[in-house]
Amino acid sequence: MSHSVAGEPPSAGRRAAPLTTAVYSAAEWDLLVSLPGRVLVATAAPDPGRPDRGVRAGLAGLDAVAAGRASDSDLVRAVVAAIYARHDGASPPAERRTDLVDVLAACRTAGRVLGRRADPADSAAYRQWVQSVAARVCRAVPGPGERRADQPATPADRRFLDRLGAALGLG
Repeated sequence: MSHSVAGEPPSAGRRAAPLTTAVYSAAEWDLLVSLPGRVLVATAAPDPGRPDRGVRAGLAGLDAVAAGRASDSDLVRAVVAAIYARHDGASPPAERRTDLVDVLAACRTAGRVLGRRADPADSAAYRQWVQSVAARVCRAVPGPGERRADQPATPADRRFLDRLGAALGLG
């Protein structure tokens, strides 16, 4: 993992996609690259006790994914680069399930993959980044007359984020 002081530009030798991505099988890499989007969709989906988030939440989630480009983690930056590279006009990937049970299972699987193959600091950075995608979606500013941005998340949102964090091995 490469480190930089907050606010400093990345070093000139910083790679967009580290050579370490070669340690993952194609299926493992696909899981790591697809998981942030699956978490975004699952978080934005309406659920009992959690409102339909709408466009603002989706945009907040996309912004959180893009924020990974500035990560100190080579792995997170490589995953973000791969996410953007997938949108090169190629045909879309096969449909993926985004219900909560499947997403939580995918998070647990990703945690096991990272535990076996990733540098511990990169593993932690990736898991925290994926959690931050969900947190930003939950904090998205709703439309007029709805909950204000500075109010705490709903109890259902907190339970959702706690379950996601546990599946990612963060709690």
